[in-house]
Amino acid sequence: MKEIVDISIGSLAFGFLILLIPIAGFFYFKVRIVKDTLIALLRMILQLSMIAVYLEYIFDWNNAWVNIIWVVIMILVGAFTTIKRVGLNYRYFIFPFFLAGFTSILILDSFFLGIVIHLDYLFDARYFVPISGMILGNALNHNIVGISTYFDRLVKEQDLYYFLLINTNNKKQTLAPFISEAIAKGLNPLIANMSVIGLISLPGMMTGQILGGSSPLIAIKYQILIMIAIFVGSSLNLIISILLANRFVFDDLGRIKARIFKQ
Repeated sequence: MKEIVDISIGSLAFGFLILLIPIAGFFYFKVRIVKDTLIALLRMILQLSMIAVYLEYIFDWNNAWVNIIWVVIMILVGAFTTIKRVGLNYRYFIFPFFLAGFTSILILDSFFLGIVIHLDYLFDARYFVPISGMILGNALNHNIVGISTYFDRLVKEQDLYYFLLINTNNKKQTLAPFISEAIAKGLNPLIANMSVIGLISLPGMMTGQILGGSSPLIAIKYQILIMIAIFVGSSLNLIISILLANRFVFDDLGRIKARIFKQ
């Protein structure tokens, strides 16, 4: 394998020039997202720069407790981001969303890192941190779509919800179609993405491993496993988030609480 080609700071800066194309389009069509785009880019640069420095130390240190705390912080950030994007009340949803993320990571890391890959050290930073991050990052996107769908439909179709509740006298049966649609809409983009991997897209993990000098065969095997982990993690996270959130959404009579939404 050839050595990986490094990117100089000058070349990296030059790469930013291509952003002028979409930004010019935004100005031309008066799309008011230029400021948000620039802020997002700045945050990305700062965050990745800090992570690069931090990971150098965390990989060298490779302490189980430090690695666990780092993953817990990622779960918390994911929970807060989901709540903010969906427009829910932090007071009621931070615990169920955090617990959903923690549970999914616990199951998947134990299974894939401990049983499938057979790591001698389950909390090895080079595996535990990035794989947990990939699972959580993808789950975040699908959680936001699925949970938004769930609450949007509950709010817009309250009459249908109460009609079904009165006629069935069974909250589980009443909520089934709402939960089913939320899960389908949340995971459909991921299913579509899996179906075209290798045909019209090469995933980032596989590309990164190949660029880093790994054999394409090894990279593909890791990519297959990580896609399975991402799908299972996203599914578990979304389903558990909805089921746990339901404990805070309804009162004892099955009525939807108004205060669950951010005022």
